Amino acid sequence: MENILKIAVDAMGGEGSPKKAIEGIIHHNKKNKNIFYNIFGDQEIINKYIFKKLSTDSYKIINTKEIVKDADTPLAAAKRGKNTSMWMAIESVKNNKSDVVLSAGNTGALFVIAKLNLKMIENIDKPALSGLWPSKKGMSVVLDLGANIECNDKNLIDFAIMGSSLLKSLFPSEKPKVALLNIGSEELKGNEIIKQTYQKLNQIVNEDFEFKGFIEGNHLMDGDVNVIVADGFTGNIALKTAEGTANFITGELKRAMKNSLLGKLGSLISINNLKKFKKKLDPRLYNGAILLGLDSPVVKSHGSTDYIGFANSLNVCEKIIRGNLIQKIKQNIS
Repeated sequence: MENILKIAVDAMGGEGSPKKAIEGIIHHNKKNKNIFYNIFGDQEIINKYIFKKLSTDSYKIINTKEIVKDADTPLAAAKRGKNTSMWMAIESVKNNKSDVVLSAGNTGALFVIAKLNLKMIENIDKPALSGLWPSKKGMSVVLDLGANIECNDKNLIDFAIMGSSLLKSLFPSEKPKVALLNIGSEELKGNEIIKQTYQKLNQIVNEDFEFKGFIEGNHLMDGDVNVIVADGFTGNIALKTAEGTANFITGELKRAMKNSLLGKLGSLISINNLKKFKKKLDPRLYNGAILLGLDSPVVKSHGSTDYIGFANSLNVCEKIIRGNLIQKIKQNIS
């Protein structure tokens, strides 16, 4: 029997919370056992959504009416103090009362409060925000998605090692294949930092991952590599571009299917293929970005996702703990 895994949930962060967070917990709990939820937020409101829908021995509500607001700057969020639901959830991990923390709240605030409470893993200088992307051959890990605008070659090498550890935690049977996101695949392309990183990664003999060189943005979904490394500026733009393109395609497809009789007939004929296509591009199924580099795992749910997306973030929390993510990073980085 698996050990009980404890997830600290900031129930007050993001759009539609705490309703979304609690419905996500209920949905997750139906399919996942041996999980205990430490839920931080306004007990009176949370009880309305949780009433008789969860076994009382599977959760505990830690009451606070203080919250980090979406409009807060990271500094303002930190100044709100130790009684906010976000701070208390992170502190629960710091004090070993929870194994992992999940929040859909203010991203900048989550980074700052996490860094104030949790130590960095030895030999890692900067944390990186990592997410999952679909590809033709499965799933890829992409980092950094915005935690660091500027990075040096050591940071990018650390990201490669951390991203490979994450992939192995989530998908134990996969062999990490690392590539650097660049403006071209040739060795001479790119700025000095990325060229230096290329040279150093080429010289590393590492059984934990295989370095595959550079990758261009139009090949991110090919699946030939499964760990894609970039600085936070480049990675965030790539992420937002991919999300916008996916939303555009699905939106236009819906419009085309509804606008004419021929479109409606076509959609009825190919309904199963359309469902598969829509599911492949559904961002809720890849929800749950992981802040790597800290000595305890911190997971960020998209603020605008629904309860399905939040439940998928809870799945990510479970996988990285069961897959010993932190231990893998410590072992590989040394």
